[in-house]
Formats: sequence, C-alpha cells, structure tokens
Amino acid sequence: MTKYCVFLCITLLCVIPAQISSHRISGRIIGGHNANAGQFPFAAAIYKSTPDGTFFCSGALVLSRWVLTAGQCVDGAVTFNIRLGSNNLSANDPNALRVATDIYYLHPDYDPLTLVNDIGMIEFRMSITYTEYIRPVNIVPSTSLPNYSSVATLGWGQTSDATAGLVDDLQYVFLITLTTEECQLVFGNQISDNMVCAGGNYNEGTCRGDLGSPLIQYGGSSSLVYLVGVSSFISSNGCESTDPSGFTRASPYIGWINNITSST
Repeated sequence: MTKYCVFLCITLLCVIPAQISSHRISGRIIGGHNANAGQFPFAAAIYKSTPDGTFFCSGALVLSRWVLTAGQCVDGAVTFNIRLGSNNLSANDPNALRVATDIYYLHPDYDPLTLVNDIGMIEFRMSITYTEYIRPVNIVPSTSLPNYSSVATLGWGQTSDATAGLVDDLQYVFLITLTTEECQLVFGNQISDNMVCAGGNYNEGTCRGDLGSPLIQYGGSSSLVYLVGVSSFISSNGCESTDPSGFTRASPYIGWINNITSST
C-alpha cells in the first residue's frame, strides 16, 4: 500500500486516508523550534473559505501582491484571509497585516489525486508595503535542487500526532533533501521529478496544518534565502514516523509563476 497522505486542516477535524484521495488534512512542524520575530518575514498564514467551511494553509510572500502556496490551498476557494508580519496567529501584534482577497491561480495541470503540479498563487488586489517584518522571499533560479541539500521548512501545524490543531507560534525545522528513488521507496512510483522529499535526523518534518509551507535554502548566509519548494504531502504512518515529508519543487514552475505575475 502506498504510504501517501495529503493534508489540509479542517478546523480541528483531520481525516487520514490510507492512500491518495480527495480528502485533505493538515498538521504542524515536528521537532522544530520557535521562530524569532522577523526571522521569516515572508511567512503567510492563509485562511481559505469554501462552501464547505474554513481551512488553514501556509504560504510565502514572493512579491508585493503575491503569495505562493500549494494547489490544494487554493482549489475551490471562495475567499482568502491572509495574515502577514507576525509569528503568532492570535496575538494583537502591531506588526501584523491582514489581507482579504478572492483572486487565485491554480496550476492548469494540477491533479488532486496524484498531487502532480500541486502549486498555486494568491493575488492581492493592491500591493502591500514592505516592513522589517513583511518581506518577500526569493524563488530559486531555474536549477535543480541537489540531493542531500540542507533545507528548512516552517509552519503553524501540529507538533505531534497526539495533539490536534494549530500552534500559535511559528515553528521551523532543518531537513535534508533525499533522492527521488528514496522518496519512491516510501510513497511509491507516483513521486515525480517535480516533487522532493526531505527528512531530519529522526522524525523532523511537516505535519497536519503545514500544507503550503515554504521549503527554503540559505544561499551562503542567513540573509540570503531561496524558496525551493512547497509543502504538499505527508506519510499515512503519521507525522511522528521517520518517513520523510513531501514537497513540490519550485524551480520547474518559474516560467508559470513569471507568466502569471507579469500578466496582471
């Protein structure tokens, strides 16, 4: 059986299918650390409203009017409420900015069953003003992400399988990318070259609530950060298993992203 589990947080109710299905569940960073204020100024908390309810995802600010996230996070949306500039979801933070919009772009070849091309863009109606706590992340140039690269991911998802729901404070964790073959050993041949798996020393990784979270890589210094992927799936064995986390690679979609952002 393929150990494949997609995820989107449906308030506090999470359903874990045995294999790929149209159900969505989400989670939190496992084995991570609290982020410092301004450490990830591109982090975006996304509240997606649909006819079926409100769902939570994460994303990354990539331009003054654009957030990059998973295709699952925009598919079927009616409206979005996005919180920027604060690591805490509920605090009355003067640095926080809330933006409401109903404009999104889902990759035209997105497949909700296989999660091929699981990538989407959310557009604001007006450009936002950058601050010390709100700044975009660079998208990696059109080059492949080498195997066994040091990367990091972040989010507000669960921190264990036993505790449901989001955490208030943004978490981050360092991971290592794996080969496509190693990823296929866990998730099966549905893993394509446009996906990448990453894992930690033990069970570090994403969990329910982290869908759409950016996978990042530092470019020689902590001040130069590249977005290299978007959180897409986790193992049906649970977030605390030693199975790796799955991401959509960013570099194959540079052309699509540039076409959308330059044509509006």
